[in-house]
Amino acid sequence: MKTQADKKRTEREFAIGDWVYLKLQPYKQGTVANRPSEKLSPRFFGPFQVIDRIGKVAYRLKLPTSAQIHPVFHVSQLKKAIGSTNCSTELPTSDNVSGDANKQPSMILERRLVRRGNKAATQVLVHWTNTSPTEATWEYADELRWRFPQFDLEGKGSEGEGNVVG
Repeated sequence: MKTQADKKRTEREFAIGDWVYLKLQPYKQGTVANRPSEKLSPRFFGPFQVIDRIGKVAYRLKLPTSAQIHPVFHVSQLKKAIGSTNCSTELPTSDNVSGDANKQPSMILERRLVRRGNKAATQVLVHWTNTSPTEATWEYADELRWRFPQFDLEGKGSEGEGNVVG
């Protein structure tokens, strides 16, 4: 049983000064943001330098101050950076971890009906505060009402506009 489980396992050790990539769990989107689906989001961030070994299976990384996450990670979350790489994926900052919490809906530009499973659902084109109108996004009205209960959807845009898309 143990030999079967150990087939895919590898002993990983890093020396101080090594460069590693960091695997983070994909963050749940707290608010609406222009970001690709979690399936398409990067799996590893970095590379970052190992600055300390803590115990047998934990390492402290040199992270940027904007990261605002604890710098100690289990060895299973690290992958050795091989060769010199110019490609760098930045860690999510406190702003975009929550999905850019500063964005608030400003106004509804348009409405449309779309098929959601076997039912029709209303989507609204939302203009966000501190963004240009070209960055407006289509959001489901019920989800928008749930995320921003203080925002009044009634009377913003006409209900009769739009076609069933689908």
